[in-house]
Amino acid sequence: MAKIDDSVKKKVPELRFPGFTDDWEERKLGEVGKTKSGIGFPDAQQGGKQGTPFYKVSDMNNPGNEVVMMNANNYASDSQLKENKWNPINPQNSGVVFAKVGAAIFLDRKRIVDTSFLIDNNMMSYLFDSSWNRYFGKTLFEKLRLSRFAQVGALPSFNGSDVEDIKVMIPEESEQKMIGDMFEKLDDIIALHQRKLDLLKEQKKGYLQKMFPKNGAKVPELRFAGFADDWEERKFQWLIDQNIIDSPIDGNHGEKHPKSSDYVESGIPFLMAKDIKNNKVDIKNCTFISKETAEALDKGFAKNGDILLTHKATIGEVGILEGVNTEYAMLTPQITYYRILDFSRLDRNFFSSVLRSSVFQKNIHKIAKQSTRPYVGITEQRKLTIYFPIKIEEQQKIGSFFKQIDETIALHQRKLDLLKEQKKGFLQKMFV
Repeated sequence: MAKIDDSVKKKVPELRFPGFTDDWEERKLGEVGKTKSGIGFPDAQQGGKQGTPFYKVSDMNNPGNEVVMMNANNYASDSQLKENKWNPINPQNSGVVFAKVGAAIFLDRKRIVDTSFLIDNNMMSYLFDSSWNRYFGKTLFEKLRLSRFAQVGALPSFNGSDVEDIKVMIPEESEQKMIGDMFEKLDDIIALHQRKLDLLKEQKKGYLQKMFPKNGAKVPELRFAGFADDWEERKFQWLIDQNIIDSPIDGNHGEKHPKSSDYVESGIPFLMAKDIKNNKVDIKNCTFISKETAEALDKGFAKNGDILLTHKATIGEVGILEGVNTEYAMLTPQITYYRILDFSRLDRNFFSSVLRSSVFQKNIHKIAKQSTRPYVGITEQRKLTIYFPIKIEEQQKIGSFFKQIDETIALHQRKLDLLKEQKKGFLQKMFV
């Protein structure tokens, strides 16, 4: 690929395949395709897995702005089509569907469709004509932020003419094909890494179910060889009384809780529930407060090695605090820290895994639902139950096992994120 001189950027992309020098052509979408709006579809007539796919805005709820293949949850039978006089939309080449009314517009989610389909009246489709390369069109729509063109009113919305009036730059078909083929291969690689990541997460979920005893059981279903003793069932308060863990502590409530005006660009990490996910604590993108603000607080001084548990609104996220280069990090009242005092009796990685096990998560969410707003206070946390093997060697094996899984998942996630960033860069440089 070759970079293009800045003077012609408006007519050709910055990055281009060798052999192509012609200017791209500006066209309105209505000149090279057409829009179609959806129809009403009564709930009573939904169902089935055969027939003509019927897509709703709710079918696009998975996160991400990328254009992906659509998965229908409802289908219309031939008899329903005839009875209701519905005419399926039939793309001769390919099509893209997207929300046309309401807040869903600003999610900018678009889905590609290749077969006859129906859409509800909250959605719109754009059908490519034969001059488009299918995957080039898909990718152009991925780059196109449609929400910029919505009519703003009581409810934001699109008319067909709003979309058909959008101007885009399009190359001739052979260049479209080169670009489309490249992005199709890149999307296939991204999809492969996503499937690997999803499989690892499912495997981890299975291990979290099978490697810890279920309520009432004395041993787990799946166990490392060489261990046969029953596991102990104890309350968290027992761990505290035995000086195995310190008394759990959360952040400052009420007037002492730092205000948004106390936030600074760098300083003491001020951790919220959103900063904890997948056994990791994000101290790079969290909020910060000054040391003076932190020193005025009473509690919530977490340190490297502490295990953090979200217990208010967001329930059950777990992370081991690492990489803090200040004396401590501060917690909001949404988070409790657990600090192990006796590592000869309780392994850190094992304890973190216990908190993420299916039986513990089920129990903590059950308690949280008893409040008007999901909440598990410190008093209730002390009553929580933990199952653990007495032999520290078995704890260490389990803890190390889950740590390795987490590291493998993190590695695959980084690879996936890098691929998506590379694609984002290509989208910026290979389209006008």
